[in-house]
Amino acid sequence: MTATRILAALRANIVLYGALAANVGIAIAKFVAAGVTGSSSMLTEGVHSMVDSGNQILLLYGQKRAARPADAAHPFGYGRELYFWAFVVAMLIFAIGAGVSIYEGYRHVLEPEPLRDPMVNYIVLGIAVALEGTSWAIALREFNARRGELGWWRAIRRSKDPAGFMVLFEDSAALIGLVFAGIGIWASHSLGDPRIDGVASIAIGAVLAAVAILLAREAKGLLIGEAADPRLVATIRERVARHPAIVSVNHVRTIHTSPDAIFVAVSADFDDAVTMGEGETLIEGLETELKSALPQLTSIYIRPEKREDAVVGETSSPR
Repeated sequence: MTATRILAALRANIVLYGALAANVGIAIAKFVAAGVTGSSSMLTEGVHSMVDSGNQILLLYGQKRAARPADAAHPFGYGRELYFWAFVVAMLIFAIGAGVSIYEGYRHVLEPEPLRDPMVNYIVLGIAVALEGTSWAIALREFNARRGELGWWRAIRRSKDPAGFMVLFEDSAALIGLVFAGIGIWASHSLGDPRIDGVASIAIGAVLAAVAILLAREAKGLLIGEAADPRLVATIRERVARHPAIVSVNHVRTIHTSPDAIFVAVSADFDDAVTMGEGETLIEGLETELKSALPQLTSIYIRPEKREDAVVGETSSPR
């Protein structure tokens, strides 16, 4: 791989690489601090950062696997494999991140361990906030650049690239977790009750569980198959409908085969005067025009179909 291609790959995955670098360093620091001070919430945060590091590696691996070209076994390519790994990431956050956090907090509440000098924890938390904040800012900048004028929630629901919003959610959960850890450590020392540190761990676990459920829901939708942006669907319909030989466009169905690849099936009512040979030429011309205007359309299927037949097909019960 040339230096140019390496730099291009790094730029394309800057969110993932930035988050990975931050989380590896933070995880090591948190585990050291937990060992020195005996803080349950700091140990929980160390597990959290370790899980996040593994998640970024899985997403990078998923991107590499998804980039494989189409073959006879997978004629539409391997793009949706990224969605599988995104779902695995959500499950890991829930099972390991949230599970270990809640368990460790519960154990610490039942068997509280007196905390030692908290200064190490505060130093590590400060460093972690700086690193996580940097990673979060990078992820936020990239996400805002892609969402345009859409609101946050709507942009997440419409996004077909899980890497960007998953890292943003992970980093947001990490910053919230650091706040809870800091409050738990401070309150435990100030009030002389080490159980508060365990409660902070449980709170961190609850945040991770909520984020994991949200991410799993979005990843599941992508894995099952989601339609393209309504604006793109409308553009396809308009471009096909404006052809003089097209009487009407019955329906336009799309599905993402990867974040930047879309399969589209169009049912259109052709003018009865169009011969079979003219119809073939017309379809080829429409496919060429659509691919030229919308390069993300990697597979296009245009079916001549009478409007009344299409309506019957839409309303009839499946067998």
